[in-house]
Amino acid sequence: MLRVLIIDDEADGRNALRLALEKYFPEVTVLGICETPEQGLETLKHSQPDIVFLDVQMPHMSGFDLLKAVSPFQFEVIFVTAHDRYAIKAIRFSALDYLLKPVDIDELRVAIEKAKFRLEQKNTHHQYQSVLHNMGHKAGKIERLAIPTQEGIEFYNTQDIIYCQADGSYTRLILTHKQSQLVSRNLKEFESLLQESGFCRVHHAYLINLQHVQKYIRGEGGYVLMTEQHSVDVSRRKKEEFLQLLHTL
Repeated sequence: MLRVLIIDDEADGRNALRLALEKYFPEVTVLGICETPEQGLETLKHSQPDIVFLDVQMPHMSGFDLLKAVSPFQFEVIFVTAHDRYAIKAIRFSALDYLLKPVDIDELRVAIEKAKFRLEQKNTHHQYQSVLHNMGHKAGKIERLAIPTQEGIEFYNTQDIIYCQADGSYTRLILTHKQSQLVSRNLKEFESLLQESGFCRVHHAYLINLQHVQKYIRGEGGYVLMTEQHSVDVSRRKKEEFLQLLHTL
């Protein structure tokens, strides 16, 4: 049996989730339902759930703050949220699961199966550490990016990333001092997480750090001269948006 704990300050949300679990998932036992993050913290001291359904936005303490308070932990987390756009980006980037309210049964089933798989792996704590780090930046502006890997977490100062280049389903980070790193995240995920930190998608294959722009050369789309003599093409479709951003620097 899978032992689960629900932590959600919204009565409709936690009751709907409990009913869905009881009706459609006989392999699940609900250990408890917590109405506040403080109650959740106290319950976690005395229970050992396999999975915690955790509301992202709660008064006085967010779901991420709660996880920081109990870290390190052994349970898996399925985040539940209504509309926190930046939280969703950070959760996706760390390859973790979330559910949008109201919870869809099929999505709930997929999230539980993924959580069961992660429980079997017993090596996913670094994914939670990365999302907690990336969520620690106010207003979505990241100065130090945490990227989960199979071995743990790699940290990169965003000011050291000149641009990101698509490489199939991976992304190559072009860094200062002639360094580069291939990362198992696609370029769209980097764009989603870094667009509020001074990065701009100028081409289907390139996401650039505006701090490293040295010169723009006009053309049908044109191209950008970057720090350390890097040259990056600008697509015709992205040209206008890019030029508008340049005027705000």
